[in-house]
Amino acid sequence: MSGGYDLSLFARPPDSNFLCSVCHGVLKRPVRLPCHHIFCKKCILRWLARKEVKRKKIVHVNKLQKTIGRLEVKCKNAEAGCLVTCPLAHRKGHQDSCPFELMACPNEGCTEQVPRGVLTEHRQQCLHGIQQRCPLGCGATLGPAERAHHNCYRQLREAWDQRQEHSRTLVLCLLRRLRKLHRTTNLIRRQLAQLGDFLEDDTLLMSTRQEETEATPENSNGAEVWRGQRQSGI
Repeated sequence: MSGGYDLSLFARPPDSNFLCSVCHGVLKRPVRLPCHHIFCKKCILRWLARKEVKRKKIVHVNKLQKTIGRLEVKCKNAEAGCLVTCPLAHRKGHQDSCPFELMACPNEGCTEQVPRGVLTEHRQQCLHGIQQRCPLGCGATLGPAERAHHNCYRQLREAWDQRQEHSRTLVLCLLRRLRKLHRTTNLIRRQLAQLGDFLEDDTLLMSTRQEETEATPENSNGAEVWRGQRQSGI
């Protein structure tokens, strides 16, 4: 395969100094050998595979590459009707917006390729892209391929089953949450009951200690009086 640009690509015949002596096309990514001859990089690498020349001696000729990049070229879609010419370096940018560039139809199932300029019109008329409501009233939106085997009863049945399954899932989720809430509520009730019993026992204990404390001084005074009377009698 040629490593250079085809001569028919250019709007005017290029200078012979821009031609590769291997492929005879316009130099693409030009490189210079120690002998000062210039070739396309792809061409010379293919040739060097059969020769004993070190690749590190190859020098890229960037200035020449920029000069060639300014040459006017025709659009690759010139035969389809595109009349645009642009510098070789800008050719890819034009190709990305050229209205004559063939584009694949994005509709699933369509294998046609149409020029970019009429792609929008094609998509509006493409049978693979036309979506229609079911004429029988089930509410389904169908493409041409789906309409051929559409069954309203099956469609509605599947939709009903899906909603039923979704409803069952929601009910089960709610039941699990209610059970969890019920268990939590019972636990809190038991803890509150235990806390009430504890407070009641603590209050009773404190009352008993207080009564014992109040009774102790009276008993002590009575014992002292009895002891004094006994000593006097003696």
